[in-house]
Amino acid sequence: MASEKPENIITVGHDRFGFDSRVEMDTLRSLYLSPSFVKDGDATKNISGAPPKDYGAQSTYDKSSNSIQFTTVAKFPPVKLLPNAERKRILVTGGAGFVGSHLVDRLMLLGHEVTVLDNFFTGSRTTVSHWVGHPNFEMVRHDVVNPFLIEVDQIYHLACPASPPHYQYNAVKTLKTSFLGTMNMLGLAKRTKARFLITSTSEVYGDPEEHPQREDYWGHVNCIGPRACYDEGKRVAETLTYGYMRQDGVDVRVARIFNTFGPRMNPYDGRVVSNFIIQALKGEDMTVYGDGNQTRSFQYVHDLVDGLILLMNGDETRPVNIGNQHEFTIIEFAEAVRDIVEKVQKEQGNPLAKRVNIIHKEMPTDDPQRRRPDTTRAKETLGWQPQFNVRQGVEDRFFSFLVYDPC
Repeated sequence: MASEKPENIITVGHDRFGFDSRVEMDTLRSLYLSPSFVKDGDATKNISGAPPKDYGAQSTYDKSSNSIQFTTVAKFPPVKLLPNAERKRILVTGGAGFVGSHLVDRLMLLGHEVTVLDNFFTGSRTTVSHWVGHPNFEMVRHDVVNPFLIEVDQIYHLACPASPPHYQYNAVKTLKTSFLGTMNMLGLAKRTKARFLITSTSEVYGDPEEHPQREDYWGHVNCIGPRACYDEGKRVAETLTYGYMRQDGVDVRVARIFNTFGPRMNPYDGRVVSNFIIQALKGEDMTVYGDGNQTRSFQYVHDLVDGLILLMNGDETRPVNIGNQHEFTIIEFAEAVRDIVEKVQKEQGNPLAKRVNIIHKEMPTDDPQRRRPDTTRAKETLGWQPQFNVRQGVEDRFFSFLVYDPC
């Protein structure tokens, strides 16, 4: 079951704007659904269901010693052979994080030269370890609040903690990352004449008074609340980005990302998808904050990567919402996750003894009541729209929990 691909989706990506980003889903999934083993005495069991392969990483957990052993890759995944004139030098800040690692996988498979910059505050080396040593790949431990010099053609600036527990852990550091980190990367883009894309967020809209949210909506943000370090940090990062465009002619792109989930999310980062799956797998009560009638729109990470690549290589310089317009209440989403986990566990002969309950806790401060993107601009200017429905994505995300998921 864990090795099956989401039904009907064979490839992701597009051949558009002179940049072919098409990749087979089987190849992508093989990079995050790798064989994982548990050793118990003399017996060793493959718990992932992923078949053995001659590239990628695998891990073996030894119960008796409470240790884990990682293999080195026998071969690197096959990458497209591009002519020098088509091969781009691409910098991905935050490239060892959740979204960044999937973007790196895609760019590497497409045959480009990729440099990952990450301080590993929330990212993990294991997310991109299958590329370490490849001649097209370089990983650098570096904090973007400090300048960095390199020769590049494109910069994907993803570096910033994105989940509330992480960005609130050190609010001043989050603000520094958003402002100083963005300024340093824009300065690099100015010097090298590289195209620059920043991943902004739907949080720039705050607790919106407009629904759904269009890119020309200015937002409703509490500038002194506990979430402001992230919300206002991203808002000023956008301001800085367009300042460099108007004043210095930097070629910029701004992606406003809405709720995204998928493999390699930190299971304990406080995001709703991971929380629900972890609690359901353990047979614990699923926690919903408030009455559960607040809404979110969830997109799968492969759709987001498609949108980022299209935006980077297209001509749209205005902010672009990238998200799924299918809106769920949180309580509906919790029930859907519970049903999927129960279904898969039953099919695998490992049903829970009792049904998981859904409990309610107090709503966090400044938590938005409604969140759904208007993606008209992305459809009209990029030709982008999501391929994956939420059920397909949750099932794929659920299967990633069946393997060792250290990130």
